[in-house]
Amino acid sequence: MKKIGKEVLFLSTGEKNPRNGEGSLLRLKDGRILYAYTQYYGDSWQDHAIARVAAYYSSDEGETWYDGGILIEKDTDALNIMSVSLMRMRNGDLGLLHLRKSMKGDDLLCMPYLVRSADEGKTFGEPVPCMTEDGYYVVNNDRLIRLKNGRLLIPAAYHGKSGNRGLLPGALRVCYSDDDGQSWTMSPEAVYSPFRDDPTQLQEPGLYELPDGRVWMWCRTAYGHQYQCFSCDGGETWGSVTPCLCFTSPDSPMQIRGAGAYTVAVFNPLSYTCLRPNTEGWGSPKRTPYVCAVSRDGGLSFVEATKGGGGFRAFTASCCFLEDDPNESYCYPAILEVADGFLVAYYHSNGTGICLNSTKITKVRYDELTG
Repeated sequence: MKKIGKEVLFLSTGEKNPRNGEGSLLRLKDGRILYAYTQYYGDSWQDHAIARVAAYYSSDEGETWYDGGILIEKDTDALNIMSVSLMRMRNGDLGLLHLRKSMKGDDLLCMPYLVRSADEGKTFGEPVPCMTEDGYYVVNNDRLIRLKNGRLLIPAAYHGKSGNRGLLPGALRVCYSDDDGQSWTMSPEAVYSPFRDDPTQLQEPGLYELPDGRVWMWCRTAYGHQYQCFSCDGGETWGSVTPCLCFTSPDSPMQIRGAGAYTVAVFNPLSYTCLRPNTEGWGSPKRTPYVCAVSRDGGLSFVEATKGGGGFRAFTASCCFLEDDPNESYCYPAILEVADGFLVAYYHSNGTGICLNSTKITKVRYDELTG
């Protein structure tokens, strides 16, 4: 398997900046590219530690970047704001979805909010809550999508209402908006793991609209694969949950986005590294290597690859390494099409025992996929 892409930005950590990551990319009206990401600025890198949304910009299709400072500060009552998804709204506003973590009595809440900017990120309006019930909802970075009919979808893993006393196993929920994010409705039923006694269940879902109109939802599991289900009614109801056999995976998230003529999947496959003793600081196997797979039919080949006819061989032939160092870890990707290829932003462990450390952006040229 060949290695592709080149590093165009690396945001290392430092004193009072123990973690940089889980971001999203968007084309601005003036042609620049915005990378919005979670910047931790206290002494702790933990998920609930103090953090805000910061920005970098590129004026040359991602080749070089400059620091844009702070995009949004957390409010006084929040523990942090984090996990950004960017979206161009129908009226031209810049939309930014983020998680807000806070305490309510004894409960630790994690709630998604959508904020809008009419001046390309210089100022933002009031946050709109995307869930009608309090709880701990995990929405990964770069997860907000718009369907062809204009509907907005947010995939979430619901982990209960008392995160400080231990998160409940994950159940998947999807929220949708038909008024461009002014109001949100939760899908009527949750999606559960087929293995009901498993303590982890389903985590960190993502969404992609296939050319045939189905919405494909995949999610992180501890079962050795990404798992998947499909909706034929715009995300309101979902079919049964099954393994997505192409995408072997440790307990780590995947992302899928369109880029030019391609549909791009970025994920950690199971590999020999899963049998090695080196692990993350919390004991899980390192999230390495990092692989990019491409589909030329809008992602249908990803879904159909294991049904015979040489599809699986074609899938594996489409895979390339983004990262192949077994001593590092990579996770939480965001993807954006640019003029001559696409950008992938992700966490990089940067020589530490913690994958949630630094941010790297890699640029892949289209000719690398065909050369």
